[in-house]
Amino acid sequence: MTEQMIDFRRASFVTSAPDITFLPADVGMEIAFAGRSNAGKSSALNTLTDHKGLAHTSKTPGRTQLINVFRLDDERRLIDLPGYGFAKVPLEMKLQWQEKLAQYLEQRQCLRGLVVLMDVRHPLKDLDANMIAWGVAAQMPVLVLLTKADKLKQNEKNKVLKHVKSELEELGGEVIVQLFSSLKGTGREPALRVLNGWFQRHSEQQFDVE
Repeated sequence: MTEQMIDFRRASFVTSAPDITFLPADVGMEIAFAGRSNAGKSSALNTLTDHKGLAHTSKTPGRTQLINVFRLDDERRLIDLPGYGFAKVPLEMKLQWQEKLAQYLEQRQCLRGLVVLMDVRHPLKDLDANMIAWGVAAQMPVLVLLTKADKLKQNEKNKVLKHVKSELEELGGEVIVQLFSSLKGTGREPALRVLNGWFQRHSEQQFDVE
């Protein structure tokens, strides 16, 4: 089967859900985006879909508490998970967000891939490493986007890229690490090729089963 290129520009907002019970039916395929509250997750989604206002970006990190759903077509969705790890929110709120993340990651059967976004200047914090390790343990393909790559000089960001790749190799599994900049568009096409490949892979598997 030849690879079908998905038009990510067709992404449209569906709903904001307080927890998984309010999400669309657990069918089709979803790719989830996770990251610390200041990692530039919403900006990355806007860049990938070529929609400036698709995912709401807040000047105050840590405000997004909902699971946001974006539809690509009848079978495919992108999921914006609540940001984690922001220091200036109450502990009770942090625990609630962690519970929502855990529920989605552990119970959502249509999840087909995980994108973890990390600020290239502050990579591999504990929560980031835990998220990636979870994906590997669940045999889930993981794409790590080192965001805000425009903030570093070329040699600096290449050094970080090499370091992160080296650290994550120890986990095994299917983990891809790429530099990304929403401001410059750096890494957009390579990231889209990865996401497209994940969706295509599972479309072929469903076709084979049928």
